[in-house]
Amino acid sequence: MQSRLDFYKASPDALKAMIGFEAAIGKLGLEPKLLDLVKLRASQINGCAYCIDLHSADLRKAGETERRLATLCVWHETPLFTGRERAALAWTEALTQVSLTHAPDEAYEALAAHFSEAERVNLTMAINAINSWNRLSIGFRKQLAD
Repeated sequence: MQSRLDFYKASPDALKAMIGFEAAIGKLGLEPKLLDLVKLRASQINGCAYCIDLHSADLRKAGETERRLATLCVWHETPLFTGRERAALAWTEALTQVSLTHAPDEAYEALAAHFSEAERVNLTMAINAINSWNRLSIGFRKQLAD
């Protein structure tokens, strides 16, 4: 697969806004490891090789286990994730596939049980951001570095 264009060079102002959005999300108080799990799970759903590579590497650097990384795509079936992580992952799946799920009440109720109102908004913004990054990377065929 060949890259279509370098979106950073093609529209620096747009990317400056995305980078600023991402930086703001990082300052909202959600656990960095939780954010990276969410980013990795959304990227798996969307099939974004670049982002899967990036966020799995970030999680490894943060001390995430290979076992949890390997089972993230089937987190429903494992006891390896906390209730808070499970709620975040369910919400991530619901919003990443919103045209299919319509953000079901069960996912929202699980989210509300583990996250404050502000955290729910902050997590939703993080999910929005990774889905935007996935669409940029997939749409323009961002390539993995060797």
